[in-house]
Amino acid sequence: MQVYSDYRELPKDAQGTALVIGNFDGVHRGHAKVIARGRDIATSLVAPLGVMAFEPHPREFFAPDAPTFRLTMPETRARLLERNGVDIAYILDFDKALATMEAAEFVREVLVAGLGVAHVVVGYDFCFGKARKGDTALLREMGNELGFGVTVIDPVRAGESDEDIFSSTRIRDALREGRPDRAAKLLGHWWAIEGEVKKGDQIGRTMGYPTVNVDLGHYLHPKFGIYAVKVEVLNGPHAGAYDGAASMGWQPTFKKDEPLFESFLMDFDGDLYGAELAVSLIAYLRPEEKFENMEDLRAAIERDVEMASAILSNLRSNPADVPWAEGGAS
Repeated sequence: MQVYSDYRELPKDAQGTALVIGNFDGVHRGHAKVIARGRDIATSLVAPLGVMAFEPHPREFFAPDAPTFRLTMPETRARLLERNGVDIAYILDFDKALATMEAAEFVREVLVAGLGVAHVVVGYDFCFGKARKGDTALLREMGNELGFGVTVIDPVRAGESDEDIFSSTRIRDALREGRPDRAAKLLGHWWAIEGEVKKGDQIGRTMGYPTVNVDLGHYLHPKFGIYAVKVEVLNGPHAGAYDGAASMGWQPTFKKDEPLFESFLMDFDGDLYGAELAVSLIAYLRPEEKFENMEDLRAAIERDVEMASAILSNLRSNPADVPWAEGGAS
């Protein structure tokens, strides 16, 4: 997949796409279906399939001090887009110039003069341009005027009710409620936090449960507490998948001043400092708890690990519980 961060002076082979526009946070099952519609159009036009997204996310640009909300970081999003068959990704730098561009100018300068689009695919509620004054009606009108097609996609649903609409907002709500299984059904894959292993205070090691620490960064903060997790080591000599139990939150026993995300890997012995991990939340076990002494904490960790192990063993023996077993994309 080719990736571009600017719409100007593109090579000819990076123009003329059937273009799907969106933020694609999470690249969930609804996104996958919209991209599939774009792929069908691209095939009929004998054109590349392109997607357009923005970095930083416009919400981060306009409200930089708001709580973190991202489901995926740029590298993960790019990997998921490529997995969905995208040929070209335009991840445009969302800066003041783009944020204040009038809607009609965006169509003329970015979509037509820059990308030379053959067709544009957007969601039913798509808005664009300064103060979000552009809508699907304007896009269709200008498409007729400037010679590109426009397809507007209705809400993508898993069922009949509004609660079944695939959306990043609903996924965020599920994670904040401690329902990673619900989030996974909407995503079509387990939700994961990716990052490099950082050195912690090594308290877990003294109790026989050494943990690996990954920075939460700009990721959404799900419900804090203890989780059963799947840990994928993405590089290095220990690359592979492991069952685990993780703690996410303030660690009230130790009164931390920032939330931490620590995972214990079952049946693992080795050094992972500097390795890249993807830690997928599988099941919420319990809220955070303050313990009066280390022995009580160690006993609680032992119970957590036993519970996580049972849940993950059941998951392996019941593939219908895995979100992608239903045929979900991504």
